[in-house]
Amino acid sequence: MTGVKLSFPHPPARPDQVPDFSDIVIPAAGELPVPPLDLTAEQSRAMAVGLIRVLDDDGNAVGPWADYLGDLSADDLRRGLRDMLRMRAIDRRMMNAQRQGKTSFYLLCSGEEAIGCGFQRQLEKGDMNFPTYRQQTLLIGADYPLEMLIGQLYSNDLDPLKGRQLPIMHSARDYGYFSISGNLGTQYVQAVGWAMACALRGNGQIAAGWIGDGATASNDFHSALLSASTYQPPVVLNVVNNQWAISTYTGVARGKGETYAARALGYGVPALRVDGNDYLAVIAVSRWAIERARKGFGPALIEWFTYRVAAHSSSDDPSAYRAKDEGASWPLGDPVVRLKDHLVARGEWSEERHVQAEAEMLAEVTAVQKQVEAHGTFVDPQPISPAEIFRGVYAELPEHLRRQRQEMGH
Repeated sequence: MTGVKLSFPHPPARPDQVPDFSDIVIPAAGELPVPPLDLTAEQSRAMAVGLIRVLDDDGNAVGPWADYLGDLSADDLRRGLRDMLRMRAIDRRMMNAQRQGKTSFYLLCSGEEAIGCGFQRQLEKGDMNFPTYRQQTLLIGADYPLEMLIGQLYSNDLDPLKGRQLPIMHSARDYGYFSISGNLGTQYVQAVGWAMACALRGNGQIAAGWIGDGATASNDFHSALLSASTYQPPVVLNVVNNQWAISTYTGVARGKGETYAARALGYGVPALRVDGNDYLAVIAVSRWAIERARKGFGPALIEWFTYRVAAHSSSDDPSAYRAKDEGASWPLGDPVVRLKDHLVARGEWSEERHVQAEAEMLAEVTAVQKQVEAHGTFVDPQPISPAEIFRGVYAELPEHLRRQRQEMGH
């Protein structure tokens, strides 16, 4: 007997246990300062292992990051709230559509809406996101047409990709949304490369890479950090730590490290860890990191600390690996409720107006969904012309493909 044994990280609770998040340290809101744009990795350590929060437990915006948002109006916040409500309505309708067989696959982003909706609103036209399959919130924040978003899920003639991507694998260059890759992690390297090209062209644009906590264990995560550290391109590297990588608890990918943000420090990249369920904190830190990148101070990594309330996907059953009510026990609450409470406390919203807004968003999404479904679903398909397979592939169609299209009668 050598006494050697393996360690296996355990989640807050198994399906038959009571969720326990007591090991999560949540500092008071407003404790951490707003750093200078030329922040170094060494100087950012307190922010990489701490947690930037703006909204306190009573819904008030407090501290230096709240002051940093001095020009953020109530209209801006109401727009953010509507963005999140619209995203929830889409999730609700499209998950139902998947269960009805109208589309083959869907991924919800329940509980994470503040991150993408808030971040996207701080970008400028020409900036490019390199997202994973749970960042449809970036499209909502970019005012992407719902007809195209839902059409892609049904792969009908309203799908701008004409069925070339799996459902939820969106691509929208004009809206700053790079084609999603199912091989998670690759988008991190791509984001750094795009940002390097922006620097070489001197176009003033930036890139934003997105990855989940589980995929930080991939080689691409480390390759991207090394390249970002070496070449200092204008890129914001985002880690959405939602506590679960499919059915694997985040402790497996984190290992014995303090935080995911702290991993960047070893590469000389400054990092901040943020309450991802605090819309005001999302806006503030996004602004800071984007401005830093655009002004030539190099990359920064942001860990968005949040919780994946829903199943991993429409193919997943979370009751097999976590407690049914675990999401309700998440200590940082619901991003929609927290922003609503803040606006109510300011006298800029009400419970009645919120109920009305929820109904408005659901009615809007339902109406668009019905219009899109008239163009075909998986249950009632309306085949697209075979000629579409030849379009959008080459700038000039090669002669052998031209002959094949003619032989098909198109």
